[in-house]
Amino acid sequence: MKNLSKVIVIYILIMCNGAVFAQNTWDTAKTLKMRAYGSIVYPSYARHIEWMPDGEHYIQTEQNENGQEEIVSYSVKDESRKLLIPAEQLMTNKTSGEQLAVWDLVFSKDEEKALIFTNTRRVWRYNTRGDYWVLNRKSGELHQLGKGLPESSLMFAKFSPDGSKVAYVSKNNLYVEDLATKSYKAITTDGNDTIVNGTFDWVYEEEFDCRDGFRWSGDGQYIAYWQSNTSGTGWFDIINNVDSIYPTIQHFPYPKAGTTNSSVKIGYVRADGGATTWLPIPGDERNHYLPRMDFVPGTNQLFIQQMDRPQHTNKVWTATIGQQDLKTIFEDSDSAWVETNDHVTWLRGNKFFTWMSERDGWRHLYRVSADGKRMECVTKGDFDVISLVGMNEKSGYVYFIASPDNATQRYLYRAKLFGNGQCELVSDANQKGQHSYNMSPTCTWAVHTFSNARTVPQVEMQSFPSGKTVKALVDNSKAQQEFDNLGIHPKEFVKVKSGELMLDAWMIKPYNFDASKKYPVIIDVYGEPASSTVQDVWSGSTWHQFLASLGYIIVSIDNRGAAAPRGREWRKCIYGEVGTFASEDQANGILDLAKQYPFIDTERIGITGWSGGGSQTLNCMFRYPKVFKTGIAVAFVADQRLYDTIYQERYMNTPQNNPQGYENGSPINYADGLEGNLLLIHGTGDDNVHYQNCEMLVNKLIEEGKMFYQVSYPMRSHNISEREGTTWHLRKTMENFWLKFLPAGGK
Repeated sequence: MKNLSKVIVIYILIMCNGAVFAQNTWDTAKTLKMRAYGSIVYPSYARHIEWMPDGEHYIQTEQNENGQEEIVSYSVKDESRKLLIPAEQLMTNKTSGEQLAVWDLVFSKDEEKALIFTNTRRVWRYNTRGDYWVLNRKSGELHQLGKGLPESSLMFAKFSPDGSKVAYVSKNNLYVEDLATKSYKAITTDGNDTIVNGTFDWVYEEEFDCRDGFRWSGDGQYIAYWQSNTSGTGWFDIINNVDSIYPTIQHFPYPKAGTTNSSVKIGYVRADGGATTWLPIPGDERNHYLPRMDFVPGTNQLFIQQMDRPQHTNKVWTATIGQQDLKTIFEDSDSAWVETNDHVTWLRGNKFFTWMSERDGWRHLYRVSADGKRMECVTKGDFDVISLVGMNEKSGYVYFIASPDNATQRYLYRAKLFGNGQCELVSDANQKGQHSYNMSPTCTWAVHTFSNARTVPQVEMQSFPSGKTVKALVDNSKAQQEFDNLGIHPKEFVKVKSGELMLDAWMIKPYNFDASKKYPVIIDVYGEPASSTVQDVWSGSTWHQFLASLGYIIVSIDNRGAAAPRGREWRKCIYGEVGTFASEDQANGILDLAKQYPFIDTERIGITGWSGGGSQTLNCMFRYPKVFKTGIAVAFVADQRLYDTIYQERYMNTPQNNPQGYENGSPINYADGLEGNLLLIHGTGDDNVHYQNCEMLVNKLIEEGKMFYQVSYPMRSHNISEREGTTWHLRKTMENFWLKFLPAGGK
């Protein structure tokens, strides 16, 4: 296995050197086979651009003639290059030439200092822990922060507003370091395994995307921060049986649906130390959430979002440092759930702020007065604002992504910040597919990427407000030619029905497809509210095309509740019923597709999915056994009570308040319906969807006398990718199962 993995990698490296393949089935089949676990073609991508505040320049890390890294900036307008940080200023040892490996870099407001993040370590999902250094660009002095603290223990370091100090977290305590004296001080001292200061516990990080847990005040005299008390929360153990002769245990707080949450509060402390002042925000700290907090720009006033536990309301509080009054100025609510608001921008000297809401049935941007008394539309119409791209008060426009006419596509629009809500298409309407933008802070330039299921990414620099292309950043013509020459069938986007409801779907036919024959189908499902699978965008993955080359039709269907831009009712009609509508729509959808296309063999329908998709695979196999004959469920939730509070309760409320919904949506309760061939795959080190789900389902299937297959991957996490040989083994296991139990090819 080890050697074969190396052979595949070597072959991929050879194949990505621009070779073009003839249109014959042998070459195509061989290409797909050897690239089954890699990319179908290898387009180039522009390096991610980090914009400078002026919006006219961007930063790049490059190698000089000696192979050493240096930091440079480029002018977008004339492409002039400026050396910002020469290689010698990144050297920790000038004798040996040893350099810092720059993971991230931030300049102080006056750009005289640079804060460099290096020697990073992964914390759950991302590398948020490591070492920080401060470079004085004038003197060339390079100083490591937190000397004496454990290596790679610093998190979220950031300059004070005047650049004289840096605050950071280490071992769940907050520190402030004076850059002139190079001395640091702990401004919290109670942090430990259960008290978490300045960062977050597992569930806040995973479900609210909370990591950086402190903010500098506008005057730089105070720091506001979150504190989580995980005592009283259920702790989960992951047993590692493979790295030593005796097991070791990973022990961490993980509140499961309906159980006790951490107690979370917000306070502020002087940057030079002292007692913390805790904000008296009303509501039980374990049954409310505080997912967002920040200072109003340039002030000492905090702007805090608070949700109730069912996530029906998002209430905005304001508090001013040194004052006792705490005000609630605004509230957004929904009978299903509300989202955290990550689109708060202050306008006209902090007299207004922006807010995203679905209150009129569509997701739109609003303008709210600072006192919360007036709320007016910035965008208006029967469509969803998918995401914001840029906002510039000087020009008076906000740029955003939407797709009013096709939920599988994405386009750039703009609207006036103080207009009547009318929106204007900016993207080229003739480029059908998905457009994405990395826009400069001034909204004058953007890196624009366009692709669709048949078109490899086209990357260019555009100027605004015209949206005119000024130069191509990469040339992917060879990759496009290679893809075209493979002679395969790209995704075809179709509509299918579930009852009277029309669903978006795509299918991929085998490259040697014969419409006079009947083919087996493999459905790739997700089906939960966190994502959607039916999108008209380039996918470099070969896996679906590889399976198609074996003789399968590959299908994906977005059921009700998928995160598609089809309005509030589409997304939230599944509230309290996660799992039931999804499996119904998948079953109805594939049967309707078979009516439209007689080449689909309804006696050979398989289904597979990962995470929430694994759960839907099980629901489909158990609840509709006459439709789905073979399934592979990966990293699945078997019982919704086993998943975390924030995610599961957002869509289902608590098991105590919605016992029937949890009963109906959990596949383990329908295990007695299994008739077909089922493969269960799970990583034993999964900290997200615990391996416990797999063991409980296995126990139930045995109890019901149901035969099944199971592969467990020791100490692999939710994505089952760690350790040598894993990806090859996983994909080969899936391939073999399909070929054995869902016979391939047309008949």
